[in-house]
Amino acid sequence: MEMLAGLNPVIISLLQEFPPRSKLNAKVYGNQDSSISEEHIRHFLKGLTVAEAIKSNKLFILDHHDTVIPYLRRINDNTTSKTYATRTILYLQNDDTLKPMAIELSLPHPGGDQFGAINKVYTPPPADQKEGSLEEIIWQLAKAYVAVNDSVSHELITHFLHTHAVIEPFVIATNRQLSLIHPIYKLLHPHFRDTMSINAIARQILINGGGVVELAFYPAKYSMEFSSSLYKDWNFTEQALPQDLKKRGMAVPHPESKHGLRLLIKDYPYAIDGLDIWSVIRNWVSDYTSLYYKTDEAIRSDTELQMWWKELVEVGHGDKRDEPWWPKMENREELIESCTTMIWIASALHAATNFGQYTYSGYMPNRPTNSRRFMPVEGTAEFEELRENPDRAFMRTITAKLQTLLVISLIEVLSMHSSDEVYLGQRDTAEWTVDLAAAAAFERFGKALAEVEERIVERNREEKLRNRHGPVKIPYTLLFPSSGAGMTGKGIPNSITI
Repeated sequence: MEMLAGLNPVIISLLQEFPPRSKLNAKVYGNQDSSISEEHIRHFLKGLTVAEAIKSNKLFILDHHDTVIPYLRRINDNTTSKTYATRTILYLQNDDTLKPMAIELSLPHPGGDQFGAINKVYTPPPADQKEGSLEEIIWQLAKAYVAVNDSVSHELITHFLHTHAVIEPFVIATNRQLSLIHPIYKLLHPHFRDTMSINAIARQILINGGGVVELAFYPAKYSMEFSSSLYKDWNFTEQALPQDLKKRGMAVPHPESKHGLRLLIKDYPYAIDGLDIWSVIRNWVSDYTSLYYKTDEAIRSDTELQMWWKELVEVGHGDKRDEPWWPKMENREELIESCTTMIWIASALHAATNFGQYTYSGYMPNRPTNSRRFMPVEGTAEFEELRENPDRAFMRTITAKLQTLLVISLIEVLSMHSSDEVYLGQRDTAEWTVDLAAAAAFERFGKALAEVEERIVERNREEKLRNRHGPVKIPYTLLFPSSGAGMTGKGIPNSITI
C-alpha cells in the first residue's frame, strides 16, 4: 500500500520484461540481471504464465538494484552498514492491491564488480504455514531490507535531490534575471519562499559531514555522493506528474479518460489526487500566462524571460545543459508546462514526500533507515537467535537506538506545518497584483483546489478503495491542499519551507 500511497509512491513501476534486467554497464559491473525465475512466482499468478501476466499488466516491480549496486561494496566494507540491493516483484490483485511475490537480495561478487552480483531470492511462506514460522520470520526480514532501501531512496533521492536540490537553480535564476514586476516572477516567487534558507540549514546540520543523514542512513559517509550521482538520471520534463507516470508504465495515454491518462492501477491514491492537483495548477498557469503572452512570438521576444531560461539551463543546471529534453522556451505551451512543473515540484511533490514522514517513519520498524547485519545463515549464532528470538534479531538488524532517536526527532519537526504557512491557492498579501484579471484567475484557482479537497474526502469514504486506507484505516491525505498548523498529515504549502 505504501508503494502507492506512502512516502515514496514514485518508484513502483510496471514490469515489462522478465526476469528484470539491469541497465548498469556490464563491462564494469558484470551480469546484474535478476535471478528471479518463473518457478519462484508461478503459484501466485492465479493460473497465468508470467508472459500472460505481463501482457495483462499484472506484474509490478519496486527496483532498488541499479541505484544501490555501484556503492554497495564500499558501504558494506567501509561503514558499519551491512545491507543489500533489492528487487521486489508484485502481483496486481483484482481488488487493486499489490501482493509481493518475490524479493531478491543482491551483493557484489566477492571476486570483484566485473563478476556481477550474488543474488538470493525469497518468497512468502505458504498460506497454510502457521504464524510465527521460521519461513515467515525470514520473509519479514527480507521485507525489512527492502524497506531500508526505500527509506534511503525516499530521503536522499525523492525528497532531497528531486525537490530541495533541483529547485535551487530555479530560485536563483528567477531572482537574478526576472524583475519584481515581471509576470513570471510574480507567478513563481511565492513557490520559492524560504527554500534557500531551509536548504542552507540542511547543509549545516543534516546533510553535512557527520550530520544526521550520515549517522543514521545506511550509505553513511557516502550519502551525498550517492545522492549526487543519481542527478545524472534527472530529467526536468519527467518531473511533470503525467510524464513520470507514463515513464514508469503506471499510466498510458487515453484521450477519453480524465487528464488524458488511464492508470493501470485504478486505486493509486498518489496518482489520482496528484493528477487532480496537477491539472488545477496547469489551468491556473495557463489562465495567468495567457494574460501576458498572447502569441508564441511574445515568448521569444521577451528578453528577460529568455535570459532567465538561458541561465537556468546553461548555468543553474549546467551539468545538464546539453540534454535534448530541455524545452527551448519558444512557445506558450513550453512556458505553461515548465512553470507548472516548477510549481508542482515546489508544492505538491514536496508535500507528498515530506509531511507524512512522522506518520510512516516515526515507528522505525516500519521504515528503518539502516541495516547492521546481513540475513543470518543457517548454522550460525545469528540464525539461532532469529529462530529463538526473532524480535530481538530484527531489532539488532535495523537502525540502532541512538540513530532511531535522531531520526524520529528530525522527522517530527519535518512533518509539522508552521503557523505562518502559506498554502497552494493562497498568497501572503492580497496586493500581490493590481491586475484584476490575474486576481480573478487566482480566485478561480483557489476554488478549484477546494473542489479537489471535496473529491479527496469523498474518495477516502469509499471503503472499496483499499489502498487509500490500508489495514489500519489511515486515509491518504498527503495531497489534501489545506491544513492548519502542526502535524496534520495533510496540506500543500506553496514552497519548500521545511
